[in-house]
Amino acid sequence: MKFDIELVGKIGSMALINNARDDIDYNILASISRELRPGMVWITSGAVEIGRLDYMKRSRGMELKGDVEDVKTDYAAQGQHVLLETYRRFMDSAYSLRQFLVEHQHFNDPDKRAHLRDALMRCPSQRAIPIVNYNDPVSSAENRKMEISALLKKNGKVAECVDNDETAAQIACLVKPKYLVILTSVDGIYTDISDKNSLVKEISGKDAHEVIKNIEYYQAFCDGASRPGANGARYKLEYVKEPIKQGTTVYIASSAQKIGDIVSGIATSTVIRVR
Repeated sequence: MKFDIELVGKIGSMALINNARDDIDYNILASISRELRPGMVWITSGAVEIGRLDYMKRSRGMELKGDVEDVKTDYAAQGQHVLLETYRRFMDSAYSLRQFLVEHQHFNDPDKRAHLRDALMRCPSQRAIPIVNYNDPVSSAENRKMEISALLKKNGKVAECVDNDETAAQIACLVKPKYLVILTSVDGIYTDISDKNSLVKEISGKDAHEVIKNIEYYQAFCDGASRPGANGARYKLEYVKEPIKQGTTVYIASSAQKIGDIVSGIATSTVIRVR
């Protein structure tokens, strides 16, 4: 099967934070950045939380108060440049870095989808690495809900992409990667999150239909999320169904693992694929 790029990867907010220090986990971010190369598209969460931590550093530990959506906007606007600056610091200096801030409209409008795909597909030949994040600073929750509701009535199906797991899956559908790697704070999908021995190491099947049937079996075991606003493991599994249909192999793994070790099968993970 022919693939257009090598890999789409995504890391969640909590996997980027050192909770003991209330700071960015520079070890994890540095490790990821050093592995990035042309032919990869990286989706990163973390702008809101990193913006919050950065604000607190500059305000003697005080947090912003007010409307939740306003606070989220302000933190995201502050965190975006810190996040990208940190990726740039540790990336190979031979490569260019390009930021793509996306919203749901970029995946629900055919012309915008095509424009985004073309821009992403130019990156490998130009030795550039695209870093993608949801455009939180200018995304109004109220307007977004109205727009999504209208699109749902019109099309019957809509990509929301507020959760970056969905954004990663949508990007994978655009650029057809060989691998989709979703990094989290745990080693993969568990049938019992309190039992580390219940890790599901592989979800597979003879064809995409069988894989999706097996995905749905394991979704029944998934519940909860790592933070408010996140959708959790059940939705991770839901989002990867479309990439699986196009032949992409999906890995859900800990951010403590190296990307190369994950896709080579050395690292512990949950791999989802057509055999």
